[in-house]
Amino acid sequence: MSYDIRAMKNSILLCFTVVLSSTLCFSQNENTSIKTDFKEVIWHVKGFKPEVKFLKIKAIDKSGKIYDVKAIQNSEQTSLLDVKAFVKGKRLPVKMLVGQGKYHPVKAIDEDGQILDIKAITDNGGFLPVKGVSQSGNIVHIRAIYEDLIFYNVIAISPDGKTNAVKGIKMNTDEVETTVNGIEVFAHIKSIPQIKY
Repeated sequence: MSYDIRAMKNSILLCFTVVLSSTLCFSQNENTSIKTDFKEVIWHVKGFKPEVKFLKIKAIDKSGKIYDVKAIQNSEQTSLLDVKAFVKGKRLPVKMLVGQGKYHPVKAIDEDGQILDIKAITDNGGFLPVKGVSQSGNIVHIRAIYEDLIFYNVIAISPDGKTNAVKGIKMNTDEVETTVNGIEVFAHIKSIPQIKY
């Protein structure tokens, strides 16, 4: 009986030692991996045509002024980047809104709840709507749409040529994910690694 108790104490002591050393290692790695000198990287957001052409993706206000839409990398990781519209010195959230028809429109939202269109611009200056067209689990696939017939992928490209997909992300199963400045949002827009579905 005393042998069993001694063996049990040794096992508990060994487990405690392993957990403690793992925690200390994790803490040290965590502390050493923190970098305060990371320079923000801005990724271009584009529509991708099968014939290897890119369509500019832009935010357009009610007066027709055109603004950049970019993915923002603010750390070493590139797995989940925010997508923002760069409007008059501000970075506006880009969201997928609750849809009125079969698709969910992608829009930028300013502080007053005003909505800016997100469009792909064609070679001849035409505008294509950018919308969420289908859902796989919590991922909503985004496309630039030509006359409801041709669907172009939307991607983000880093300055050094890396590419991510631009997708809608649902965090819950409700139709309305959240409300931003009074506007009902269906999904958040993020740049994520390209995954085949």
